[in-house]
Formats: sequence, structure tokens, C-alpha cells
Amino acid sequence: MIPVLRIVRLSFVPENIAAFEQIFRDAQPLIASFDGCMGVEVKRDFEQHNVYYTVSRWRSHADLQNYRQSELFRTTWAKTKVLFDEKPKAFSLCDLV
Repeated sequence: MIPVLRIVRLSFVPENIAAFEQIFRDAQPLIASFDGCMGVEVKRDFEQHNVYYTVSRWRSHADLQNYRQSELFRTTWAKTKVLFDEKPKAFSLCDLV
């Protein structure tokens, strides 16, 4: 198994930031306990205060894909995507082998 680091850049309409932060607070413990998740956190851009990055660590790419196909992901993403001001960018990274 090759562990995966998933980084997603999210840019929000400024008026929607509080809503996103609440969604993340509610979802974070559920995502963190999802099978194969080794941790999840959110960071805010230092200069662009409406830009956030979710950073999650997964035991394997298959575990990440299982999460992305889950009801938890679908419901959380549905609430989040309506808050964006631009298309999110996602990166799945692994260590050199």
C-alpha cells in the first residue's frame, strides 16, 4: 500500500466562509474516523483569507476512493460546493518509492 496525501484548494465567496467552517467542524471527526483516513485538517491561506486547503492523509489510494464514493463525502460536498467562488483544485500526492 502506498499512502496518499490529498490537498484540496477551496476558494469561497467571503460571505460563505463561516458556513464552510461550520461544515468542516461538523464533518472533520466523521472523515477522520472513516476507514483508511489517517488524519484530516484545514488550513487558511495566509494572504487570501477566503482560500482554504483541506489536507488529508490516507492509508492508500483505494481508501481515498472509497471515501470519495461514500455518502459522507456526497452530503458534505453537496453542502460545500455551493459556497465556492471558483472551481476547487485537488492534488493526490505520494512519496517517491
